[in-house]
Amino acid sequence: MFSQSEENYIKAIYHLETISTKGISTNAIAKKLTTKASSVTDMIKKLSEKEVVVYKKYQGVTLTDFGKKVAANVVRKHRLWEVFLVEKLNFSWDEVHDVAEQLEHIKSPKLINEIDAFLGFPTHDPHGDPIPDKEGKINIIEKSLLSTLLKNESGICVGVNDSSSEFLQFLDKKGITLGKQITVLEKEDFDNSVSIIIDNKKMSISNKIANNLYIKKS
Repeated sequence: MFSQSEENYIKAIYHLETISTKGISTNAIAKKLTTKASSVTDMIKKLSEKEVVVYKKYQGVTLTDFGKKVAANVVRKHRLWEVFLVEKLNFSWDEVHDVAEQLEHIKSPKLINEIDAFLGFPTHDPHGDPIPDKEGKINIIEKSLLSTLLKNESGICVGVNDSSSEFLQFLDKKGITLGKQITVLEKEDFDNSVSIIIDNKKMSISNKIANNLYIKKS
């Protein structure tokens, strides 16, 4: 059994490992969790004793196989709760993250397995992120950032890189949601902004927006 704080650290390292091929630095973990590097060092010692992580000087922190399984379980709970909140309790996709952050620490495996079955074993959460199964395995789909698409290329919006409520609310205003077909009409050399068409509506979006939308190419 792990404390809520320990689970938060394990999950943070798990997410950082998805974007890095090297060990994770204590500074990167501190930044991710908005805490002090000294606090991270203390926690890493605890997690090392529990055989969740391995720390090597100058190489950083990596999760053990056991640690990856623990992390995937926390992520699974978080993302299943997000699906439940959106599909069954009428939350919008920009409201669920903070609530799921609290619910992910519930310890009952039976509850989570029953929710998984009740929801029909979803493979992705409302933001397009894959949901690990109870063995920790993830169904990865090929996707590209909208910013990498060329003129006249198109695809289905399948996820977001930024799941902050501010960004999701912005997308709602623009009518950009998961499952929508997006076609690139033009890319501006000056500022890398992108002209797109979605639902037969033309619009221009910034490079920042295009760098935060995942597309499955048609």
